[in-house]
Amino acid sequence: MPEASERVRSLVASMTLDEKLAQIVGYWADQKGESVAPLQNANAPATDLDGAMMNGLGHLTRVYGTVPLDPDDAARQLWERQRRLVTSTRLGIPALVHEECLTGLSAWQATTYPAPPSWGAAFSPELVERMGAQIGATMSALGIHQGLAPVLDVVRDPRWGRTEECIGEDPYLVGLTATSYVRGLQSAGVDATLKHFLGYSGSTSGRNFGPVSAGPREIADVFAVPFEMAVKDGKVASVMNAYTEIDGVPVVESEEFLTGLLRDEWGFDGVVVADYYAVAFATSLHRTSRTLADAAAQALRAGIDIELPTGDAYLQPLREALASGELDESYVDRAVTRALIQKERHGLLDATFDEEPPQGVEMDGPESRALARELAERSVVLVSNAGALPLAPEATLAVVGPNADLRSALFGCYSFANHVLSQHRDVPFGFEAPTVLESVRESHPATVTWARGCDVDTDDASGFAEAVALAEAADAVVAVVGDKSGLFGRGTSGEGCDADSLELPGVQRPFVEALLATGTPVVLVVLSGRPYVLDWAIDRCAAVVQSFFPGEEGGRAIAGVLTGAVNPSGKLPLTLPRSSGNQPCTYLHGPLGEDTEVTSVSSVPVAEFGHGLSYTEFSCGAVSVPGSVVAGDDLTVSVEVANSGTRGGAEVVQLYARDLQAQVTRPVAQLLGFARVELEPGESRLIEFTVPAARLAYSGRDMTRMLEPGDVELWVGTSRRRLSETTTTLTGPVWHLPDSAERITSTRISAAVASQAG
Repeated sequence: MPEASERVRSLVASMTLDEKLAQIVGYWADQKGESVAPLQNANAPATDLDGAMMNGLGHLTRVYGTVPLDPDDAARQLWERQRRLVTSTRLGIPALVHEECLTGLSAWQATTYPAPPSWGAAFSPELVERMGAQIGATMSALGIHQGLAPVLDVVRDPRWGRTEECIGEDPYLVGLTATSYVRGLQSAGVDATLKHFLGYSGSTSGRNFGPVSAGPREIADVFAVPFEMAVKDGKVASVMNAYTEIDGVPVVESEEFLTGLLRDEWGFDGVVVADYYAVAFATSLHRTSRTLADAAAQALRAGIDIELPTGDAYLQPLREALASGELDESYVDRAVTRALIQKERHGLLDATFDEEPPQGVEMDGPESRALARELAERSVVLVSNAGALPLAPEATLAVVGPNADLRSALFGCYSFANHVLSQHRDVPFGFEAPTVLESVRESHPATVTWARGCDVDTDDASGFAEAVALAEAADAVVAVVGDKSGLFGRGTSGEGCDADSLELPGVQRPFVEALLATGTPVVLVVLSGRPYVLDWAIDRCAAVVQSFFPGEEGGRAIAGVLTGAVNPSGKLPLTLPRSSGNQPCTYLHGPLGEDTEVTSVSSVPVAEFGHGLSYTEFSCGAVSVPGSVVAGDDLTVSVEVANSGTRGGAEVVQLYARDLQAQVTRPVAQLLGFARVELEPGESRLIEFTVPAARLAYSGRDMTRMLEPGDVELWVGTSRRRLSETTTTLTGPVWHLPDSAERITSTRISAAVASQAG
């Protein structure tokens, strides 16, 4: 914990117990309608806002993001509440305001950016950082201090509904991208919050809240890596616990993780907030606490500083735990001190809110839309193409499918559109979001017809005939299928919308097969929150395009790829599995995860992590690396990449390794670094990767991070496909990552022009 100022220490010493407890809880004033948090209606606030604010208040929960309020009106309400806290409580300390911001600020009229798997598909951390800064600027202008993002869960089983909130299946890609978002958001003065610490995405069978049975090595070398990067490299200000339990211990009660690993080992000095109702869930769901008082005591002792979104456990129940002697008040003082240090850093100990509230804040300005468009364009993945794309300008098109003309299909479950406006269907989005159909009609000069054909999630096939008739009359078909994002069973993807199959939901596959039967070339566009089984489509469709909820400019980005205005450069952040039963399916597995003679089931994916096609051709030369490197030293790898095609484009140059000798099983492929390079026809660049030893290190048998001498294979390509490869030998004694290491250093990239077109 950073050193508390004399002012903070004096404040804590002067507080009554009621005033202390008030500073470590939130209040959610405007909960209405269907749940947007787990069991929300079973955990309604026990008091009204006036009662909650009597002794002060730690957090105001989702002032802008709970119901569709005009931002000017919401700001006026917020300022009034803050003034009341300043003028009507003894200490006069305003509340800290937090909001969701996973795909942009989750508020009415605010820009909705692509969902996190699209961040991963873009392989563009610098662009994600710019997006984070833009989101943070809007939030700061509205008086918001903390954002509940990014999500750093490493996908292990895409049946999990919250896959759409995750960046990908590789810890380094997740960590580097999320850390960039943290830097961007915090550069604007808004605290980022890492979600969900720790192991949440390892839940059994991909079921939300499912128990996690991961061993300590998987926790350390997979799940923890992105969080460690964001803490050490990103200096993140806040962390949120995971709902799940690991080996029978709920994370919300785990002192091992919340204090031992996070603070003592990594040096985190910010504030840990509870995921919504997580403290109470220790009693009602995990059954590891007898009462709310017991749950409050265990959570506070473990390291949960702030209970969100309300004070179900940290008010009266925590008071009972203190009175009974179950908990020492020093734990309360520790949490209050951390909360006040955060408020002091945001200037809240001196704020009066005498000034007028912000009015006319630009919620979806040109710069934001341009960022959303650029990220969406970079994220579209061309999975396969039998020459059908780009579409011929003169080709008549039948654009069909349930997601072709549906705005909500562009957004994930934490977008305001699907999180809140789905309960307020009479309220417009408040910003422009052209659908794929509208965007194709906007950009394609020939005739474009349209039919829905079927729904995402029902078995109604009555619309097949209309779509098939249009397909028979067209030169090409664009079939737009995928997911309906929602919450708690109200969608096919999203929080609480887990899947037991990775076949396209509803009757979408039979629908596409009916289109294929016409003989008209079919371009399949998948708008989804998870990867689906598409082997049948890749074999038979003229092209397959994958997009992971690409945001408000996503329709135009997809249309740009279809028409050729955009040269696709996205790469898969998630493996496309061979079958629904082929789970878990991730490239990050050991040798026995490969096809072997001891099993009859193939694990070869339809499309591997890192795969993505372009409308031009790229080639790479020999991978250059020293023949030997002392274990623990940086590893320098270089390769020349050229655009050998006929149009300009971007290639994501990916460097992988395989450690051939180790104390424990190591992955058959591990991403060491990547470089996104724009090249004109005939142009080439020499890419140099400087890989720190920490990128290759792993947890040995004694669970210390280490690296042994021996041979290491290196290649440029994708996780499975090797375009150019070589081997180096690590020499010297076994190297251990020093305990004093302050950071996990990212791979450094340099890209020098080797030759220029013309």
